[in-house]
Amino acid sequence: MSLFDVYPLFDVTPVRAQDVYVYDHNDVEYLDLYGGHAVISIGHSHPEYVNNISEQVSEIGFYSNAVQNPLQEALAHKLVDFSGCKDYQLFMCNSGAEANENALKLASFHNGKHKVIAFKNGFHGRTSAAVAATDNAKIIAPLNAQQEVEIIELGDLEAVEKALDKNNVCAVIVECIQGVGGLDEDTTVFYQGLQALCRQYNTSFIADEVQSGFGRTGDFFAFQKHGLEPDIISMAKGMGNGFPVGGILIHPQIKASYGLLGTTFGGNHLACIAVSTVLDVIEKEQLMDNAKAVSAHFLKRAQELPQVKNVKGRGLMLGLEFDFPIATIRKNILFNHHIFTGSAKNPNVIRILPPLTIKESHIDLFFDALKAEL
Repeated sequence: MSLFDVYPLFDVTPVRAQDVYVYDHNDVEYLDLYGGHAVISIGHSHPEYVNNISEQVSEIGFYSNAVQNPLQEALAHKLVDFSGCKDYQLFMCNSGAEANENALKLASFHNGKHKVIAFKNGFHGRTSAAVAATDNAKIIAPLNAQQEVEIIELGDLEAVEKALDKNNVCAVIVECIQGVGGLDEDTTVFYQGLQALCRQYNTSFIADEVQSGFGRTGDFFAFQKHGLEPDIISMAKGMGNGFPVGGILIHPQIKASYGLLGTTFGGNHLACIAVSTVLDVIEKEQLMDNAKAVSAHFLKRAQELPQVKNVKGRGLMLGLEFDFPIATIRKNILFNHHIFTGSAKNPNVIRILPPLTIKESHIDLFFDALKAEL
């Protein structure tokens, strides 16, 4: 049997990893400035992470949500303390797409409406409603296209209000910093205006923090810079440091009922320990402060390169935009300098999404390599 060929693969085979480095089958060392799509938050194979998951799996790794799981309760309380999202409720699932799927479904249950507003260059996942809300026609099957979604230009409050005025929109979903789309972010005035319109028209405001959450921007969530209070917050990626886990935080005005949402694997014992450990390490090692400090150094080094048109993003969710496609440069940085970076929907943007444990010296290695290839 062969694999279903849907991924264009680099000829690199990682077999082990430690902190910000991965090692291939020939023991070649690669600096990881992409973290497997922003997944690795506290570094590869962090000793506390390895120890806690190992201990948990030796006791109980899984049982369904038909029984009590005190680890979920403890994690919910810890998330409130870390995020500052007081009184929100936690529902756990397995991925970012699932988180957004549940967020959209819950919004529709809550207000009885069916249409979704999303934004140009947004990416929310590959499942039914999540992919329909993603601005990429190539990955939307005819089955998904049955969902009623309106894609609006980021920043266009007038178009949003025009759509909301029809009184059929259950949710507005937005990334406060777009990930796959290329690190675009609008103004506080726009995001606050978006939230106000949602409240005016009884529409759920969903903040997609799948990529930007869990300290990556230097704040726990990217929306917090703008003083927002979303109805639903979706999370995944760096949440589990590689363990497949996702979740949504739900505003207390949205009420639960038995059977409203459900999952087999979501919130299992190992997932809870993975997320709890990530939170502990972020706090102990002050990784959100590190994200801000290393980001400042990144911005300083970027100013040395006249070819850089724009530096996008915040914290350790960063993009370098050029006036030309960067695919060849990324490939050369990988194979000539052994550094992983990321691409975006915008072909001129290099994405940088390293573990939050990254140091200034690692950023220097990247800019030295980039300068050589430019």
